[in-house]
Amino acid sequence: MASSPSTEVPDAPPQGETRLDTIAAQIGAIDTLIDLASERLLVFDRDLSDGGWSSIRRAERLASFLRRSRGAQLSIIVHDPRHLEASCPRITDLLKVYSHAMSVWRTGSEARGATDALVIADGRHSLHRYHVDQPRATLAIDMPAVAKPLVARFDEIWATGQPALGGSVLGL
Repeated sequence: MASSPSTEVPDAPPQGETRLDTIAAQIGAIDTLIDLASERLLVFDRDLSDGGWSSIRRAERLASFLRRSRGAQLSIIVHDPRHLEASCPRITDLLKVYSHAMSVWRTGSEARGATDALVIADGRHSLHRYHVDQPRATLAIDMPAVAKPLVARFDEIWATGQPALGGSVLGL
């Protein structure tokens, strides 16, 4: 008898908010959010240099998310894509494979003052790092009312942006 894939995440935190005080805790929280996401994953960060974005495990989780649903969408916007280009080759490789489901943008000048980082899954779960120079953040699980203003903030930041990395490889 065939079984359908479970949408529950083993060891997922319970519904509610959790305060996080370390980057290590945020790395685990980001992994949890990726595992919880089924349709839409939004990421805003200064440059993805913190948070475990260059790890093999993170790339595997992102690939799993992108395969989870035909409509899965991963939207990443950063102030500076140089770290991503130089130090996150697995993410840039994912962009080549999943260019139909993944976008990497650079913020426009209007949003360059934004100093908090966001990861939002399906408009229900979120991680909000209050300032990129401080490790404090809040993880909210199954709290769409908390995620809603963060989605609006992400959309405002996204609206200022422009594509930073493309999924196609051009050249000879």
